[in-house]
Amino acid sequence: MSDPLEHLRRAAADRAANAMRRTLRPRAADEDLLDLASNDYLGLARDPQVSAAAAAAAVRWGAGSTGSRLVTGSTELHRDLESELASFVGAAAGLVFSSGYLANLGAVAALAGEDTLVISDRLVHASLVDACRLSRAEVAVVPHTDVDAVRRSLAHRRRPRALVVTDSVFSVDGDLAPLVALHDAAREHGALLLVDEAHALGVVGPSGRGAVAAAGLAGEPDVVVTVTLSKSLGSQGGAVLADAVVVEHLVNTARPFVFDTGLAPAPAGAALAALGVLQARPELPEHARANAARLATLLAEGTGRPVSSPAAAVVSVLVGDPADTVTAAERLRAEGILVGCFRPPSVPDGDCRLRFTARADLTNADLDRAVRAAATALA
Repeated sequence: MSDPLEHLRRAAADRAANAMRRTLRPRAADEDLLDLASNDYLGLARDPQVSAAAAAAAVRWGAGSTGSRLVTGSTELHRDLESELASFVGAAAGLVFSSGYLANLGAVAALAGEDTLVISDRLVHASLVDACRLSRAEVAVVPHTDVDAVRRSLAHRRRPRALVVTDSVFSVDGDLAPLVALHDAAREHGALLLVDEAHALGVVGPSGRGAVAAAGLAGEPDVVVTVTLSKSLGSQGGAVLADAVVVEHLVNTARPFVFDTGLAPAPAGAALAALGVLQARPELPEHARANAARLATLLAEGTGRPVSSPAAAVVSVLVGDPADTVTAAERLRAEGILVGCFRPPSVPDGDCRLRFTARADLTNADLDRAVRAAATALA
């Protein structure tokens, strides 16, 4: 009898041989590393006010939400968070999911179907890729930030409805989507535009309100915004922020909302508090962007390698070979600096890179130290 796990063992061996193996690496609560890998762009994950709000929410509402949002999982805390998030980005209404990944799955699958053409930038986040696959829609993947390709796909579509999906800030290079041009193309052809603001909320736009607000598109009825609460807001969860008609439709049809247990009270309370901190400290987004710009300049000078031009807080350094990328990341870790190590399938073959995230609370000394270590690690 054949071994039903043999193909898994072969796959594991192939990953190890090609420097593609990933392992879990639990971190200690007091780990002494300079964190340039996390998505905690504003440094709020350990903010005392945010942590206290999480604890208070757990004490008041319990450890879990106790059920799906449509049964027992919706609390006044969820309602307040949805209202504050929508108000902050300029949307009419909001709906909180248990993760940003599920917010994208729920929104795309509920807004598209067999009668829909979904047009996706080829570099969107994996959650949008999976959402397109699950939507049962016809999917056209267009070259990165190519608005003309989007227009052609819309003009020649065979389906009566269309949905254009894009990240606002792309997660690997940190570049910005041409949102105004994409919206013009979508509106011209009667399509919805869905924008994933995961890497823009709290960093881009007026007081961190996002790239959609910066583009002057906040509150447009044909624009749907998705966000995660696990990056700039230092918590966990996700949300869809859109016209009230869209939100009502999702409440009734989005399977990751209808059938999933609601977001626990603690992260909901933390996200609401973090949003309050962001509103009270509007300088934080500017600090994050300034640190990213300085880090990109120093890395380009110090390593001599191609470095992305950041629109938000993400800075990536092209390495190329996966084994070299892993080695460089390990050398940086040995120097007490944690960075992201991006290999396929996160990036295309030959496009491996180190990803640095420039938090608002980093000092110039932190950045200088990181660049010196990166220059040595990549020599």
